[in-house]
Amino acid sequence: MGQVTAQPQLTVLRPGDKVCASNELQEGGRGARFLVEYNGRVGPAFAVRYAGCAVAYLNRCAHKLVELDWQEGEFFDADRRHFVCATHGALYDPASGSCVGGPCRGAKLTAIPVSEADGAVWLAGTPSAMVK
Repeated sequence: MGQVTAQPQLTVLRPGDKVCASNELQEGGRGARFLVEYNGRVGPAFAVRYAGCAVAYLNRCAHKLVELDWQEGEFFDADRRHFVCATHGALYDPASGSCVGGPCRGAKLTAIPVSEADGAVWLAGTPSAMVK
């Protein structure tokens, strides 16, 4: 019988909380997953490094309200240029969150402000828009 690996418990973060150590986010690499409260609800979120900066979004496709990652923490396409929705292949610009290909073209991911200081990525605010 195969070994079952327990999934790590995600924590609900509030502004001022640490998301992860800065060195955990490698350019175009695996993302840090966490939970965030927005409009009275708790939802999944992620942070990645893109173009040298830490960026964060709600982990919800703009087309269908499903999580993007195709494996836990894996958000980038094979070229490491876009986020890709594992469900239907929509492509998102990591810098802006805008959908650049697929059925949600013109829609955007919900951005979450983060900052970097003292070797860590910090939640700097709440999501910028409500996910419908």
